[in-house]
Amino acid sequence: MSRCEPCLLFPTTCLLTAPYRFRYYSSPPPRSTSNQLPHDEVPHVTIIRPCKGREPYLYECLAASLEQDYPRDKLTVYFCISSRDDPGCSTIERVIAGHSQDDCQLLVEEEDPALEAGTSDSRLGPNPKIRNMSRAYREARGDVVWILDCNIWVGRGVCGRMVDRLCGYSQQGQRRPFKFVHHLPVAVDMPGKEAFHDQPTDPAHDTADIAPGTTARSTTQHFGGRLDEAFLSAAHAKMYVAINTVAVAPCICGKSSMFRRSHLNALTNEDRSTETRFGSGIDHFSENICEDHLIGDLLWKGKIPSTLPISAKEWRNHGLVYGDLALQPVSSMPISSYMARRVRWLRVRKFTVPVATLVEPGTESFLCSLIGAYGFTTLPATRDYIGGSWRVMLGLWALSILGWVVVDWMVYLRLQSGKTVETSFGNTTLPPFARPLRQRRPFFIWLASWLGRETLTLPIWTWATWGGVTVVWRDKKLWVGLDMKVHDYDRGVSEAQRQPLLSSNEGAARVDGHMHAMANGGKVRQD
Repeated sequence: MSRCEPCLLFPTTCLLTAPYRFRYYSSPPPRSTSNQLPHDEVPHVTIIRPCKGREPYLYECLAASLEQDYPRDKLTVYFCISSRDDPGCSTIERVIAGHSQDDCQLLVEEEDPALEAGTSDSRLGPNPKIRNMSRAYREARGDVVWILDCNIWVGRGVCGRMVDRLCGYSQQGQRRPFKFVHHLPVAVDMPGKEAFHDQPTDPAHDTADIAPGTTARSTTQHFGGRLDEAFLSAAHAKMYVAINTVAVAPCICGKSSMFRRSHLNALTNEDRSTETRFGSGIDHFSENICEDHLIGDLLWKGKIPSTLPISAKEWRNHGLVYGDLALQPVSSMPISSYMARRVRWLRVRKFTVPVATLVEPGTESFLCSLIGAYGFTTLPATRDYIGGSWRVMLGLWALSILGWVVVDWMVYLRLQSGKTVETSFGNTTLPPFARPLRQRRPFFIWLASWLGRETLTLPIWTWATWGGVTVVWRDKKLWVGLDMKVHDYDRGVSEAQRQPLLSSNEGAARVDGHMHAMANGGKVRQD
């Protein structure tokens, strides 16, 4: 591979997948086919919503799962929380009270009878999200499970279209079904204290007609949310759509994903060793912190047993549900919080997908453009035509960055326009962050956040990769071993006890396996 090819590979991949981004994210998707099936053929869907704390627009995000354009008796929603003392518990109770006709329930981890029983299969590892969802998964109705984070809002027709994609339903007839389907995540930075409430938004007192955060004050107060918005709506979105389009490796964000319990249970039962303490299904991953990637990876690589009641001659691996977005409103996020979250997930990924993590800086604008400029000014085939001076190299780098800005701005406008959000459901009130914008965020305000995000990329990666293995997640201090397992500091594990796990042959073998599997590249979760 020549010196300029690495910088051309990523832009080329993004350009090849550009038609998908603009084709599917330019208008609301059509109504689902599953809604038109005979009632007894519509799959029952259990929505599991793990909750922690009071997130921005929590009421709207949670209520969205109960307002789906899907048969009401075919939908069950479980709101999962670790303790009734959690600040988000009162909001969950208000959501349930406002939807008394729906099949929804609050499940509290501390009240889980299986955890209290202490049987071998019910003992779970330290992963707080798995512990939160375990009971909901075990008690799910039907086979189809949709795990939807509490800080995610989705449109009314999303459930039906996810079922279509998973089961292969279409207006043109039956298609090959998928094992696993998911959404592209997009963050929207919202200003003000109105984002934190436990009642539905009053449309008479919001700022729906104005793009959030267009003032200079809101730009400087909580810049972390703006960085997150710029990242998920441009750099991450391009890579996410590109990898899922070419489908060379699993690329999953666990904010919104749907699969079948029968598939995961069967594969985890096969994968369990005699030393495994945990049960099947999602419990199998309770000692891992990157559970969404590991679940998707197992479904990607695993062969579905033909003896299952629901079977197909040939399953497709993963399917991105084009057109629909997993919208995450963020508010009052300082830069330190943004950096801490990026460090946390990079530290998890460096053991889960080490090759992809190590080469990741080369896919970012500054370094990728620098590699390309250096290649063009040093290779004889191009140097003789354009020159090899530092001035030429700097000019090529600046030209590449300009092209990067143009492409990212176009992607950002497309994903933040709200054009894919359905507005044809009667008097349904859309939350401010989901409404089609009448005034987009000014270019220079976006550019400031884009430059900030790109500038912080390499320092964040360096600190996350080489600065340790400690992560703080959901108020718990954890450390990640080379075997991809997460360990709780509160259990008093000493440094001497951690070292064997950080250098174990078992861990090295598992990492080597992942390095071989991920040789073609790929990114995983960006929380």
